[in-house]
Amino acid sequence: MSDRDEFGAFLVGFVVGGLTGAVVALLFAPQSGEETRALIKDKSIELRDRASASAEDMIARAEATAAEYRARADELTKMAKERATELAGQVRERGTSIANEVRERGKGAIEAVRKSSKKDDVTPA
Repeated sequence: MSDRDEFGAFLVGFVVGGLTGAVVALLFAPQSGEETRALIKDKSIELRDRASASAEDMIARAEATAAEYRARADELTKMAKERATELAGQVRERGTSIANEVRERGKGAIEAVRKSSKKDDVTPA
């Protein structure tokens, strides 16, 4: 981890040193002040344009990525809804099956009680 930190520090120092050298070279160049200011202005406009284009590119990529993930989320939501509907149907079928089974058992129990009570009525006490 410290190798990365050292390399990062070196890289930052290298970039800062390069920029400082470029500014010093512009300031001490054998040109008139007007030419130097025009050169600095041109370079700053060029840098601004590149930064603007880069920002627009990043925004476009971010929007495309967001649209892709939004579509994926919609697809997953649709799949989840379908699965929930399917599970609800299975639960409903299972509930109906259990209710019918309980109803049949109840009818059987009622019949058994009726038969038992008829036998008790016929048998002398």
